[in-house]
Amino acid sequence: MTAVTWDAPDGDHPARRAVRAAMSAAAAGRKQEWLALFGPDAVIEDPVGPSMLDPEGKGHRGPDGIERFWDENIARVRKFHFRVSDSFANGPACANVVTITATLDGGTTMTIDCLTVYTVDDDGLITSFRAHWEPDRVIATLTSP
Repeated sequence: MTAVTWDAPDGDHPARRAVRAAMSAAAAGRKQEWLALFGPDAVIEDPVGPSMLDPEGKGHRGPDGIERFWDENIARVRKFHFRVSDSFANGPACANVVTITATLDGGTTMTIDCLTVYTVDDDGLITSFRAHWEPDRVIATLTSP
C-alpha cells in the first residue's frame, strides 16, 4: 500500500500540490523537505483549538514551532497512511477529507478521521495548516510490534 491514497478530485492547484508534498514528506520521514514547505510565518493548528498537542490552542508558529511540532508528533510515528476521500481547492486553500492511520513505535495504531485545510502564499508555501478532528473520536488499537 502506498503512503498516500488519493480517492478525491486531483485537479492541479497550488494548495493541493502542497498537501500532497506535505503528506508524502511526512510519510517518508523527510523532515527537512517537510519543513521547507512552510513559509516563515506559517502556523499549524493540529487539532484546531486547545488539545493535548497544544494546551493553549494557539497553534505551532514559525520555523521553531513547526519544527518542534515535527519532533514531538510526526517523528514519533513509525508508519503513516493518508487516505484522502474528498478535496476542495479554491482561492489560496485546499480542504480535504482525510483518514490518517499512524503506527507508533510501541505498536499502537491510531486512526484519525479529519478535515484538513491548507492555505498557501503566492509562492506555494504553506502559510496555514488547520486540522479539524476530535481527540475523543480517535480509534487506537494495539498490535504486536
